[in-house]
Amino acid sequence: MNGKRILLIIGGGIAAYKACELVRLIRKQGGDVTCVLTEGGAHFVTAMTLAALSENPVHTTLWDLKNEVEMGHIQLSRQADLVVVCPATADLMARMAGGIANDLATTLLLATDKPVLAIPAMNVRMWQHPATVRNVATLRGDGVAVMQPDEGAMACGEFGPGRLPEPVVIAAEIARMLGTATGPLSGKHVLITAGPTHEPIDPVRYIANRSSGKQGFAIAAAAAQAGAKVTLVAGPVNLDTPQGVTRINVETARQMAAAVDAALPADVAIMVAAVADWRSAGEAVQKIKKDGSGQVPPLQLVENPDILATLCKSDRRPQLVVGFAAETNDVLDHARAKLARKGADWIVANDVATHAMGGEINGLHIVSAAGVESLPELPKAAAAAALIERIANALA
Repeated sequence: MNGKRILLIIGGGIAAYKACELVRLIRKQGGDVTCVLTEGGAHFVTAMTLAALSENPVHTTLWDLKNEVEMGHIQLSRQADLVVVCPATADLMARMAGGIANDLATTLLLATDKPVLAIPAMNVRMWQHPATVRNVATLRGDGVAVMQPDEGAMACGEFGPGRLPEPVVIAAEIARMLGTATGPLSGKHVLITAGPTHEPIDPVRYIANRSSGKQGFAIAAAAAQAGAKVTLVAGPVNLDTPQGVTRINVETARQMAAAVDAALPADVAIMVAAVADWRSAGEAVQKIKKDGSGQVPPLQLVENPDILATLCKSDRRPQLVVGFAAETNDVLDHARAKLARKGADWIVANDVATHAMGGEINGLHIVSAAGVESLPELPKAAAAAALIERIANALA
């Protein structure tokens, strides 16, 4: 971040203490930080601490006679290369979305002509409240980059999405937005599939599976944080797109196969999606009705395209192809067989009898020609980071 100037607005939440570490990381990477401490934020960290870490004056009020004679809030809002709001509380984001300018922080945000990155942190129910959902959508629609909060235990004692991401992750996103990212996958294109596919039977029914897409989306987020250009081909899931990821939505296996082919070339392909093996031979144009006879209408199935095997045989095959195998028994034996059958470099296997699809914890086994590496049980974001670290090492 050498020579880059960051204006850091610190909101009034318990996660404000992590802003101190964020300032340290930005300075360590050569960036210049000017802090704006809100009234609420001052209840958690002090201006003296932030001034010592940033080696710059800390601004706390709009009513500073010396600065405002020279329209200091306008200068602050325009001099930075990036404006970062951390933590972005529910109240602060509501005022941002409404265009309210009733203190120094919100006035700066309304006056700036520079990119803005907001990092939310709040109680899980506040994050999921319809008002916050609307406000986040409004901010993103206005061009503000809003990071997804982490999931986990919170200071309030509850568990779920709403935790502030770790400062090292935030610093990586700042570097990415500034165009200075130098992560281990910088310059690499990573292609990822995630979620289920839906194979129509008639206008109201389809063949599907229990995949939530969470692990694939977590891997996409980790790859982006590692500096990669990431293309995520996603089946029908209700998940937010990770920051810095290009998302392509599909529904069926055939659509996913076409999207994967169109996204090539790539350096790495990570095929996490739980693609339906079969589809209906013919989709009914109208809903199939019971006729009262007790006879079950026949459902003829045909095999879907094998996206992983096709990719492995392609003349545009990525340097590293990673497949996934969700198994309920004989996990490693099935994974080894799939590795040989598909022609992938790695198969990442997980036992969905132990770690149900849609859960928050995963236990991954990386199967390759070299053997098996079993990762400990981890939250999906941590499992994703561990996998991306190994992929980066393999490409180094």
